[in-house]
Amino acid sequence: MTEPTRILLIVTGGIAAYKSLDLVRRLRERGASVRSILTAGGSEMVTPLALAALSGEKVYQDLFSLTDESEMGHIRLARDADLVVVAPATADFLAKMATGLADDLATTVLLATTAPVLVAPAMNVQMWAHPATQRNVKRLRGDGIRFIDPGSGDLACGEEGPGRLAEPVDIIGAIETLLAQPKPLHNIRALVTSGPTIEPIDPVRYFGNRSSGKQGHAIAGALARRGAEVTLVTGPSVQPPPPVACLTQVETAEEMLAACREALPADIAVCVAAVADWRVKAVHKQKLSRRNGQPPRYEMEENPDILAQLSQTANDRPRLVVGFAAETEDVVDRARAKLERKQCDWIVANDVSDDSNVFGGDSNTVHLITSQATETWPRLSKEEVADRLAERIADALVEPTARP
Repeated sequence: MTEPTRILLIVTGGIAAYKSLDLVRRLRERGASVRSILTAGGSEMVTPLALAALSGEKVYQDLFSLTDESEMGHIRLARDADLVVVAPATADFLAKMATGLADDLATTVLLATTAPVLVAPAMNVQMWAHPATQRNVKRLRGDGIRFIDPGSGDLACGEEGPGRLAEPVDIIGAIETLLAQPKPLHNIRALVTSGPTIEPIDPVRYFGNRSSGKQGHAIAGALARRGAEVTLVTGPSVQPPPPVACLTQVETAEEMLAACREALPADIAVCVAAVADWRVKAVHKQKLSRRNGQPPRYEMEENPDILAQLSQTANDRPRLVVGFAAETEDVVDRARAKLERKQCDWIVANDVSDDSNVFGGDSNTVHLITSQATETWPRLSKEEVADRLAERIADALVEPTARP
Protein backbone atom coordinates (compact mmCIF):
# COMPACT_ATOMS: atom_id res chain seq x y z
CA MET A 1 0.00 0.00 0.00
CA THR A 2 1.87 3.03 -1.32
CA GLU A 3 -0.34 5.59 0.47
CA PRO A 4 -1.54 5.71 4.09
CA THR A 5 -4.69 3.62 4.15
CA ARG A 6 -7.40 3.54 6.81
CA ILE A 7 -9.17 0.19 7.09
CA LEU A 8 -12.28 -0.38 9.20
CA LEU A 9 -12.48 -4.12 9.93
CA ILE A 10 -15.77 -5.68 11.05
CA VAL A 11 -15.35 -9.08 12.70
CA THR A 12 -18.52 -11.16 13.02
CA GLY A 13 -19.21 -14.40 14.87
CA GLY A 14 -17.83 -17.09 12.58
CA ILE A 15 -15.31 -19.66 13.79
CA ALA A 16 -12.90 -18.21 11.20
CA ALA A 17 -12.74 -14.99 13.22
CA TYR A 18 -9.34 -16.08 14.51
CA LYS A 19 -7.95 -15.33 11.03
CA SER A 20 -8.90 -11.69 11.48
CA LEU A 21 -6.01 -11.35 13.93
CA ASP A 22 -3.53 -12.41 11.25
CA LEU A 23 -5.26 -10.11 8.77
CA VAL A 24 -4.79 -7.14 11.11
CA ARG A 25 -1.12 -8.00 11.60
CA ARG A 26 -0.48 -8.22 7.87
CA LEU A 27 -2.32 -4.98 7.16
CA ARG A 28 -0.25 -3.18 9.77
CA GLU A 29 2.93 -4.57 8.21
CA ARG A 30 1.88 -2.94 4.93
CA GLY A 31 1.44 0.45 6.56
CA ALA A 32 -2.35 0.47 6.94
CA SER A 33 -4.09 1.74 10.04
CA VAL A 34 -6.84 -0.59 11.24
CA ARG A 35 -9.83 0.17 13.43
CA SER A 36 -12.02 -2.77 14.39
CA ILE A 37 -15.68 -3.32 15.18
CA LEU A 38 -16.43 -6.56 17.00
CA THR A 39 -20.00 -7.87 16.89
CA ALA A 40 -21.52 -9.70 19.84
CA GLY A 41 -20.90 -13.01 18.06
CA GLY A 42 -17.39 -11.98 17.09
CA SER A 43 -16.49 -11.32 20.71
CA GLU A 44 -17.27 -14.99 21.45
CA MET A 45 -14.51 -15.97 19.02
CA VAL A 46 -11.77 -13.37 19.57
CA THR A 47 -11.22 -10.90 22.37
CA PRO A 48 -11.24 -7.11 22.07
CA LEU A 49 -7.86 -7.10 23.80
CA ALA A 50 -6.27 -9.24 21.08
CA LEU A 51 -7.61 -7.02 18.30
CA ALA A 52 -6.58 -3.86 20.13
CA ALA A 53 -3.08 -5.17 20.80
CA LEU A 54 -2.49 -6.06 17.13
CA SER A 55 -4.12 -2.97 15.65
CA GLY A 56 -2.86 -0.43 18.17
CA GLU A 57 -6.37 1.07 18.11
CA LYS A 58 -9.43 0.95 20.33
CA VAL A 59 -11.94 -1.76 19.44
CA TYR A 60 -15.59 -0.70 19.13
CA GLN A 61 -18.53 -2.91 20.08
CA ASP A 62 -21.53 -1.05 21.47
CA LEU A 63 -23.76 1.30 19.46
CA PHE A 64 -25.09 2.83 22.67
CA SER A 65 -21.80 3.37 24.48
CA LEU A 66 -21.83 6.95 25.75
CA THR A 67 -18.05 6.98 25.99
CA ASP A 68 -17.47 5.64 22.47
CA GLU A 69 -20.08 7.96 20.95
CA SER A 70 -18.50 11.01 22.60
CA GLU A 71 -14.98 10.02 21.55
CA MET A 72 -15.74 8.57 18.09
CA GLY A 73 -19.38 8.74 17.01
CA HIS A 74 -20.60 5.95 14.76
CA ILE A 75 -21.03 8.37 11.83
CA ARG A 76 -17.44 9.53 12.07
CA LEU A 77 -16.32 5.92 12.48
CA ALA A 78 -18.18 5.14 9.27
CA ARG A 79 -16.66 8.04 7.35
CA ASP A 80 -13.05 7.97 8.60
CA ALA A 81 -12.15 4.94 6.49
CA ASP A 82 -10.84 4.40 2.99
CA LEU A 83 -12.28 0.88 2.96
CA VAL A 84 -14.58 -1.23 5.16
CA VAL A 85 -13.75 -4.95 5.32
CA VAL A 86 -16.09 -7.55 6.82
CA ALA A 87 -14.07 -10.67 7.62
CA PRO A 88 -15.48 -13.09 8.39
CA ALA A 89 -19.05 -12.36 7.27
CA THR A 90 -21.55 -14.93 8.52
CA ALA A 91 -24.76 -15.91 6.73
CA ASP A 92 -26.73 -14.02 9.37
CA PHE A 93 -24.67 -10.87 8.88
CA LEU A 94 -25.04 -11.03 5.09
CA ALA A 95 -28.82 -11.26 5.55
CA LYS A 96 -28.78 -8.16 7.76
CA MET A 97 -26.70 -6.26 5.22
CA ALA A 98 -28.96 -7.27 2.34
CA THR A 99 -32.12 -6.10 4.11
CA GLY A 100 -30.59 -2.89 5.45
CA LEU A 101 -30.97 -3.72 9.13
CA ALA A 102 -29.16 -1.47 11.60
CA ASP A 103 -29.61 -3.15 14.96
CA ASP A 104 -26.03 -2.94 16.19
CA LEU A 105 -22.90 -0.85 15.70
CA ALA A 106 -21.55 -2.87 12.75
CA THR A 107 -24.72 -2.78 10.65
CA THR A 108 -25.35 0.88 11.49
CA VAL A 109 -21.86 1.83 10.36
CA LEU A 110 -22.31 -0.10 7.10
CA LEU A 111 -25.43 1.91 6.30
CA ALA A 112 -23.66 5.18 7.14
CA THR A 113 -20.35 4.64 5.35
CA THR A 114 -19.53 6.17 1.99
CA ALA A 115 -16.38 4.07 1.60
CA PRO A 116 -16.23 0.93 -0.55
CA VAL A 117 -17.05 -2.30 1.29
CA LEU A 118 -15.28 -5.63 0.83
CA VAL A 119 -16.92 -8.75 2.28
CA ALA A 120 -15.22 -12.09 2.95
CA PRO A 121 -17.92 -14.69 3.78
CA ALA A 122 -17.28 -17.79 5.88
CA MET A 123 -19.85 -20.43 6.81
CA ASN A 124 -20.95 -24.03 6.43
CA VAL A 125 -21.02 -25.28 2.83
CA GLN A 126 -24.78 -25.81 2.86
CA MET A 127 -25.39 -22.36 4.35
CA TRP A 128 -23.28 -20.80 1.60
CA ALA A 129 -25.14 -22.75 -1.09
CA HIS A 130 -28.60 -22.02 0.32
CA PRO A 131 -30.79 -19.98 -2.06
CA ALA A 132 -31.43 -17.36 0.63
CA THR A 133 -27.70 -16.73 1.09
CA GLN A 134 -27.06 -16.63 -2.64
CA ARG A 135 -30.00 -14.27 -3.06
CA ASN A 136 -28.52 -11.97 -0.39
CA VAL A 137 -25.10 -12.07 -2.03
CA LYS A 138 -26.62 -11.20 -5.41
CA ARG A 139 -28.49 -8.27 -3.92
CA LEU A 140 -25.37 -6.99 -2.16
CA ARG A 141 -23.32 -7.25 -5.34
CA GLY A 142 -26.02 -5.24 -7.07
CA ASP A 143 -25.67 -2.63 -4.33
CA GLY A 144 -21.97 -2.30 -5.14
CA ILE A 145 -20.58 -4.47 -2.33
CA ARG A 146 -17.39 -6.28 -3.37
CA PHE A 147 -16.83 -9.91 -2.42
CA ILE A 148 -13.89 -12.23 -2.07
CA ASP A 149 -15.61 -15.59 -2.28
CA PRO A 150 -14.91 -18.33 0.27
CA GLY A 151 -12.46 -21.07 -0.55
CA SER A 152 -13.09 -24.81 -0.65
CA GLY A 153 -11.70 -27.39 1.75
CA ASP A 154 -12.23 -28.95 5.14
CA LEU A 155 -14.55 -26.89 7.31
CA ALA A 156 -14.61 -26.60 11.08
CA CYS A 157 -17.97 -28.40 11.17
CA GLY A 158 -16.36 -31.52 9.62
CA GLU A 159 -17.89 -31.08 6.18
CA GLU A 160 -16.00 -30.23 3.01
CA GLY A 161 -16.67 -27.72 0.25
CA PRO A 162 -16.85 -23.98 -0.33
CA GLY A 163 -17.27 -21.96 2.83
CA ARG A 164 -13.76 -21.40 4.19
CA LEU A 165 -12.75 -17.82 4.85
CA ALA A 166 -10.29 -16.65 2.21
CA GLU A 167 -6.73 -16.61 3.50
CA PRO A 168 -5.52 -13.28 4.90
CA VAL A 169 -2.96 -12.90 2.13
CA ASP A 170 -5.73 -13.28 -0.46
CA ILE A 171 -7.96 -10.78 1.35
CA ILE A 172 -5.07 -8.32 1.33
CA GLY A 173 -4.62 -8.90 -2.38
CA ALA A 174 -8.29 -8.06 -2.92
CA ILE A 175 -7.90 -4.95 -0.75
CA GLU A 176 -4.87 -3.77 -2.73
CA THR A 177 -6.66 -4.39 -6.03
CA LEU A 178 -9.71 -2.48 -4.85
CA LEU A 179 -7.69 0.46 -3.54
CA ALA A 180 -5.63 0.58 -6.74
CA GLN A 181 -8.70 1.38 -8.81
CA PRO A 182 -8.59 5.01 -9.97
CA LYS A 183 -10.76 7.43 -8.02
CA PRO A 184 -12.81 10.09 -9.83
CA LEU A 185 -10.70 13.00 -8.53
CA HIS A 186 -7.31 11.31 -8.90
CA ASN A 187 -4.62 13.85 -9.87
CA ILE A 188 -7.00 16.73 -9.04
CA ARG A 189 -5.74 19.44 -6.69
CA ALA A 190 -8.36 20.95 -4.40
CA LEU A 191 -8.27 23.95 -2.10
CA VAL A 192 -10.87 24.10 0.69
CA THR A 193 -11.29 26.89 3.24
CA SER A 194 -13.08 26.15 6.49
CA GLY A 195 -14.01 27.52 9.89
CA PRO A 196 -14.15 31.15 10.99
CA THR A 197 -11.55 33.87 10.82
CA ILE A 198 -10.91 35.93 13.93
CA GLU A 199 -9.72 39.55 13.78
CA PRO A 200 -7.76 40.85 16.80
CA ILE A 201 -8.75 44.01 18.65
CA ASP A 202 -6.07 43.86 21.33
CA PRO A 203 -3.97 41.02 22.83
CA VAL A 204 -7.11 39.62 24.52
CA ARG A 205 -10.15 40.42 22.38
CA TYR A 206 -11.14 39.72 18.81
CA PHE A 207 -14.05 39.87 16.38
CA GLY A 208 -15.23 36.44 15.28
CA ASN A 209 -18.24 34.36 14.29
CA ARG A 210 -19.93 31.09 15.18
CA SER A 211 -18.65 28.92 12.33
CA SER A 212 -17.58 25.53 13.69
CA GLY A 213 -15.74 24.26 10.61
CA LYS A 214 -17.86 21.10 10.46
CA GLN A 215 -19.12 21.67 6.91
CA GLY A 216 -15.79 22.75 5.46
CA HIS A 217 -13.89 19.90 7.10
CA ALA A 218 -16.49 17.42 5.84
CA ILE A 219 -16.12 18.71 2.27
CA ALA A 220 -12.32 18.46 2.45
CA GLY A 221 -12.64 14.87 3.64
CA ALA A 222 -15.18 13.97 0.93
CA LEU A 223 -12.91 15.32 -1.82
CA ALA A 224 -9.89 13.50 -0.37
CA ARG A 225 -11.80 10.20 -0.27
CA ARG A 226 -12.44 10.63 -3.99
CA GLY A 227 -8.74 10.89 -4.69
CA ALA A 228 -8.20 14.66 -4.69
CA GLU A 229 -4.99 16.14 -3.33
CA VAL A 230 -6.60 18.48 -0.81
CA THR A 231 -5.15 21.55 0.86
CA LEU A 232 -7.36 22.53 3.80
CA VAL A 233 -6.93 26.11 5.02
CA THR A 234 -8.83 26.50 8.26
CA GLY A 235 -9.47 29.14 10.84
CA PRO A 236 -9.69 28.22 14.54
CA SER A 237 -11.84 25.12 14.92
CA VAL A 238 -12.21 22.34 17.47
CA GLN A 239 -13.12 19.90 14.68
CA PRO A 240 -10.54 17.16 14.09
CA PRO A 241 -9.10 17.73 10.62
CA PRO A 242 -9.75 15.03 8.01
CA PRO A 243 -6.77 13.25 6.44
CA VAL A 244 -5.66 15.65 3.71
CA ALA A 245 -2.46 16.27 1.79
CA CYS A 246 -1.82 19.66 3.41
CA LEU A 247 -3.35 21.34 6.47
CA THR A 248 -2.77 25.06 7.06
CA GLN A 249 -4.16 26.67 10.20
CA VAL A 250 -4.70 30.43 10.20
CA GLU A 251 -6.53 33.04 12.24
CA THR A 252 -7.17 36.18 10.21
CA ALA A 253 -8.63 36.80 6.77
CA GLU A 254 -5.31 38.13 5.50
CA GLU A 255 -3.55 34.97 6.69
CA MET A 256 -6.20 32.84 4.99
CA LEU A 257 -5.79 34.71 1.71
CA ALA A 258 -2.01 34.27 1.83
CA ALA A 259 -2.41 30.53 2.49
CA CYS A 260 -4.87 30.21 -0.41
CA ARG A 261 -2.46 31.95 -2.77
CA GLU A 262 0.28 29.62 -1.59
CA ALA A 263 -1.93 26.63 -2.42
CA LEU A 264 -2.39 27.67 -6.05
CA PRO A 265 -2.48 26.37 -8.71
CA ALA A 266 -5.48 24.19 -7.93
CA ASP A 267 -8.19 22.60 -10.04
CA ILE A 268 -10.94 23.19 -7.48
CA ALA A 269 -11.47 25.86 -4.85
CA VAL A 270 -14.31 25.45 -2.35
CA CYS A 271 -14.59 28.49 -0.10
CA VAL A 272 -16.59 27.36 2.91
CA ALA A 273 -14.91 29.50 5.57
CA ALA A 274 -16.92 32.26 7.24
CA VAL A 275 -14.44 35.05 6.59
CA ALA A 276 -14.87 38.24 8.61
CA ASP A 277 -15.81 41.14 6.31
CA TRP A 278 -14.11 43.76 8.49
CA ARG A 279 -11.12 44.15 10.78
CA VAL A 280 -9.85 46.78 13.19
CA LYS A 281 -7.60 49.15 11.31
CA ALA A 282 -5.14 49.55 14.17
CA VAL A 283 -4.84 46.64 16.60
CA HIS A 284 -4.09 47.87 20.12
CA LYS A 285 -0.82 46.57 21.51
CA GLN A 286 -2.14 46.64 25.09
CA LYS A 287 -5.41 45.40 26.52
CA LEU A 288 -8.12 48.02 26.36
CA SER A 289 -9.44 48.96 29.79
CA ARG A 290 -12.90 50.15 30.72
CA ARG A 291 -12.90 53.93 31.02
CA ASN A 292 -15.76 55.97 32.44
CA GLY A 293 -18.25 53.35 31.33
CA GLN A 294 -17.89 54.42 27.70
CA PRO A 295 -17.56 51.71 25.02
CA PRO A 296 -14.43 51.94 22.88
CA ARG A 297 -14.63 53.17 19.31
CA TYR A 298 -12.98 51.19 16.56
CA GLU A 299 -11.94 52.38 13.13
CA MET A 300 -12.66 49.49 10.76
CA GLU A 301 -11.36 48.57 7.34
CA GLU A 302 -12.49 45.97 4.85
CA ASN A 303 -10.90 42.53 4.75
CA PRO A 304 -9.78 40.96 1.47
CA ASP A 305 -12.50 39.13 -0.47
CA ILE A 306 -10.96 35.68 -0.82
CA LEU A 307 -13.73 34.17 -2.97
CA ALA A 308 -13.69 37.08 -5.41
CA GLN A 309 -9.90 37.08 -5.68
CA LEU A 310 -9.81 33.34 -6.41
CA SER A 311 -12.62 33.72 -8.96
CA GLN A 312 -11.23 36.75 -10.75
CA THR A 313 -7.51 36.02 -10.81
CA ALA A 314 -6.10 36.15 -14.32
CA ASN A 315 -3.53 33.44 -13.72
CA ASP A 316 -3.96 30.20 -11.82
CA ARG A 317 -7.75 30.47 -11.63
CA PRO A 318 -9.12 27.09 -10.54
CA ARG A 319 -11.26 25.33 -13.11
CA LEU A 320 -14.14 25.30 -10.64
CA VAL A 321 -14.65 27.87 -7.88
CA VAL A 322 -17.41 27.17 -5.38
CA GLY A 323 -18.47 29.72 -2.79
CA PHE A 324 -20.75 29.50 0.23
CA ALA A 325 -23.37 32.06 1.18
CA ALA A 326 -24.59 32.12 4.78
CA GLU A 327 -27.75 34.22 4.86
CA THR A 328 -30.58 34.91 7.31
CA GLU A 329 -33.20 36.14 4.80
CA ASP A 330 -33.88 36.06 1.06
CA VAL A 331 -31.35 33.23 0.94
CA VAL A 332 -31.55 32.28 -2.76
CA ASP A 333 -31.83 35.82 -4.13
CA ARG A 334 -28.89 37.07 -2.07
CA ALA A 335 -26.82 34.04 -3.02
CA ARG A 336 -27.52 34.49 -6.72
CA ALA A 337 -26.46 38.14 -6.47
CA LYS A 338 -23.29 36.98 -4.75
CA LEU A 339 -22.61 34.49 -7.55
CA GLU A 340 -22.71 37.30 -10.11
CA ARG A 341 -20.76 39.75 -7.96
CA LYS A 342 -17.94 37.38 -7.05
CA GLN A 343 -17.81 35.73 -10.51
CA CYS A 344 -17.49 32.25 -9.06
CA ASP A 345 -18.98 29.18 -10.74
CA TRP A 346 -21.31 27.83 -8.04
CA ILE A 347 -22.71 29.11 -4.78
CA VAL A 348 -23.91 26.82 -1.99
CA ALA A 349 -26.40 28.87 0.01
CA ASN A 350 -27.76 28.10 3.46
CA ASP A 351 -29.97 29.74 6.05
CA VAL A 352 -28.03 30.51 9.25
CA SER A 353 -30.78 32.34 11.14
CA ASP A 354 -31.13 31.57 14.84
CA ASP A 355 -33.68 28.77 14.46
CA SER A 356 -31.77 26.96 11.69
CA ASN A 357 -29.15 25.45 14.05
CA VAL A 358 -26.60 25.44 11.22
CA PHE A 359 -23.69 27.11 13.02
CA GLY A 360 -22.31 24.37 15.26
CA GLY A 361 -25.04 21.91 14.28
CA ASP A 362 -24.67 18.60 12.48
CA SER A 363 -27.13 19.14 9.62
CA ASN A 364 -27.74 21.66 6.89
CA THR A 365 -30.29 22.62 4.23
CA VAL A 366 -28.58 24.08 1.18
CA HIS A 367 -29.33 25.41 -2.27
CA LEU A 368 -26.81 24.73 -5.04
CA ILE A 369 -26.90 27.76 -7.35
CA THR A 370 -25.25 27.98 -10.75
CA SER A 371 -25.61 30.51 -13.55
CA GLN A 372 -28.35 28.35 -15.05
CA ALA A 373 -30.26 26.68 -12.23
CA THR A 374 -31.00 26.41 -8.53
CA GLU A 375 -31.25 23.08 -6.76
CA THR A 376 -32.73 22.84 -3.27
CA TRP A 377 -31.50 19.82 -1.36
CA PRO A 378 -33.42 18.28 1.54
CA ARG A 379 -32.10 18.68 5.06
CA LEU A 380 -29.05 16.44 5.29
CA SER A 381 -26.22 15.82 7.68
CA LYS A 382 -23.20 17.95 6.91
CA GLU A 383 -21.35 14.79 5.90
CA GLU A 384 -24.11 13.97 3.41
CA VAL A 385 -24.02 17.52 2.03
CA ALA A 386 -20.26 17.14 1.60
CA ASP A 387 -20.59 13.82 -0.21
CA ARG A 388 -23.31 15.11 -2.52
CA LEU A 389 -21.29 18.21 -3.36
CA ALA A 390 -18.13 16.16 -3.96
CA GLU A 391 -20.04 13.93 -6.37
CA ARG A 392 -21.31 16.98 -8.26
CA ILE A 393 -17.77 18.35 -8.44
CA ALA A 394 -16.47 15.04 -9.78
CA ASP A 395 -19.23 14.96 -12.39
CA ALA A 396 -18.42 18.53 -13.47
CA LEU A 397 -14.72 17.91 -13.89
CA VAL A 398 -15.14 15.00 -16.28
CA GLU A 399 -16.70 17.39 -18.77
CA PRO A 400 -14.51 19.50 -21.10
CA THR A 401 -15.22 22.51 -18.92
CA ALA A 402 -15.95 22.64 -15.22
CA ARG A 403 -18.59 25.30 -15.54
CA PRO A 404 -22.18 23.98 -15.63
